[in-house]
Amino acid sequence: AETTRVLVYLLRGEQVGAAAREVPETDVPARAALEQLLEGPGEEETAGGLGTSIPDGTRLLDVAIANGVATVDLSGEFDDGGGSLSMFTRLAQVVFTLTQFPTVEGVQLRLDGEDVETFSSEGIGLEGPQDRADYEDQSPAILVETPALGDAVSSPFRLAGTANTFEANFQWELLSADGTKLAGNFATATCGTGCRGTFDEEITFDKGAADTVTLVVWEPSAEDGSRTKEVRIPLAVTG
Repeated sequence: AETTRVLVYLLRGEQVGAAAREVPETDVPARAALEQLLEGPGEEETAGGLGTSIPDGTRLLDVAIANGVATVDLSGEFDDGGGSLSMFTRLAQVVFTLTQFPTVEGVQLRLDGEDVETFSSEGIGLEGPQDRADYEDQSPAILVETPALGDAVSSPFRLAGTANTFEANFQWELLSADGTKLAGNFATATCGTGCRGTFDEEITFDKGAADTVTLVVWEPSAEDGSRTKEVRIPLAVTG
C-alpha cells in the first residue's frame, strides 16, 4: 500500500525533536500527523531519547486549514497538569507538527470547540495564530528534520533543517554502530548568532556492512572547541 511520510515533533529534553512516521497515503496529512503526535512516542523513539508533554487521552476533534492558518480543536485533556514548561513544550509540539506543511504558516488553538486566547492556569497568551518563532526557546540550536529518527538512509542523503548557532556554523558526523566515523564535515545555515536559518547539505558515505548509523550534530564551543548542544539521531541504512 502507498504511504505518506509525516513528521511528529516530540521532545528531546525540553526542546522539540523530529521523528518520521509512515502513514497510509492520505490527502489530509496534517490530520494524520496530529493523530500520530497524540499517540505519543513509540519504543524506537523512546530509545532514541524522545518523549512528549502532551497528556494521555488528548484527542483530535478537528483540524481545518484556510488562508495559511491551521485551526486545531483538541479535547480538554490537552490543558491538564504540568507547569509552564510543560505547557509551552506541548504547544510547541503541535505548532511544529502543523507548520511542517507549506500550507500552514500559523496555528490557532481550540479546546472542546472553544477558541483559546489564554492557555492553562499559567496564563499563556495565544492571541492570534502561533508560529515557530513564538517557540524559539523550545527549539534546539540545531533542528534536524531530514533525516529524522525513524528514517532509513542510503548514500547520498540530504541533511536539512534549521539552526541558530554562532556564525551560523555547526558540525556533523556519521558513525557506524561500533563508533567508526563514516563521514563528517561542518555545515552552514542561512542565518545565525541570534537568528534562525535553514541548512540543506548532501552527505555521502561508504556504508560497508553497516545496517544502522548514528547522525551526530553539535555546535563547537567558542571557548575551547568542545561539543555543545549535541544531538544524536539513530538511523537505519538501506541500499
